[in-house]
Amino acid sequence: MFLTTSVHFLFLVFLGMLSLVLFLIIVVLIYSFYQYRESVQIFKWSEVINKKISEVIVYGEEDRSADTDFSAASASPLFRNLFLQKLAESEKKFSGAAQNKLKDLFQEYGLQEEALKKLSQKKEHIIAGGIQELTAMQVEEALPKISTFLTHHSAQVYQEAQYAMVNFKGFEGLHFLNSISSKISEWQQLRLLISITHVPENSGDSLKKWMESSNDSVVIFTLKLLRKFQILSLYPTVTGLLDHSSVDIRIQAVQTLLSLENSSTIAHLMETYPHQPNEVQKEILKVMKKSKDQFSTDFLKNQLLNNADTGIKVYAAEALCALDKQEYLTEISQDETSSEELVQIIKYALQEKVC
Repeated sequence: MFLTTSVHFLFLVFLGMLSLVLFLIIVVLIYSFYQYRESVQIFKWSEVINKKISEVIVYGEEDRSADTDFSAASASPLFRNLFLQKLAESEKKFSGAAQNKLKDLFQEYGLQEEALKKLSQKKEHIIAGGIQELTAMQVEEALPKISTFLTHHSAQVYQEAQYAMVNFKGFEGLHFLNSISSKISEWQQLRLLISITHVPENSGDSLKKWMESSNDSVVIFTLKLLRKFQILSLYPTVTGLLDHSSVDIRIQAVQTLLSLENSSTIAHLMETYPHQPNEVQKEILKVMKKSKDQFSTDFLKNQLLNNADTGIKVYAAEALCALDKQEYLTEISQDETSSEELVQIIKYALQEKVC
């Protein structure tokens, strides 16, 4: 009797588990089916939207044929969101009149409100997407709301807000550098630099303040700004950064001094060289190679012959090649007292010069 009851119980358990598995399979199939339908729909809508955008750019508003299917689909939230994304993506590919036509299309279908709604969402990627779309379509009235996201906890969000501020306001949009504590990534620095086309003449105080920032990435970004716009007046401030606690900032300062080069640059770099860490010393040698200032010849010869670091020797030899000192290098390489390592370094440098 006990055995029969146990078998019956196990059968019921097995039946229950089987039912659960079948239920889960059905749920997965239904979900996959809807996902497939949605993917197919998005693909079809993408073709319709791309066609619409092409017609607007090529033919303009007056020659564009009526599209009832497009108008009907534009009532769908999913379609409108896809339309927004496509317009924002297309804006990056065009300029001038074509961009203006895309913005007209954006206004015609009332997508501004759609994009603004995203700024009130909780999901970070949706907020970031909304900022991207409003920036691409140049909705300047959204700027006050966008500025509130400069201190958002999500990097995805505050980076888009930073880019929007600079995209709309240029150099003035960089005011967030006064208080930003998060790191500005290399990619974000590049985006911001591309968006800035002009630095006002009265910007010296702001630039100095950023160069004194406790945020290393702010200092590095400012040095790149100086290089891009050749702001020679801040040359003395840049030299002061050669004593900065950050090696990365020192390296950037060396690169900036090359860009803002004056008659005392090489002499100053030679003076500070002994007090710099190895990475910065190598950067100084790279600058001497690019500068091709004959004043550095004896200094470079000394580094080649007397410095114990192989990397330093290599950079010194390459710099001497750039200064057209091949005859001297050949003479050293043929000297019997020269070490095998030194000979190989010189041969490498001479080969690179020939190539």
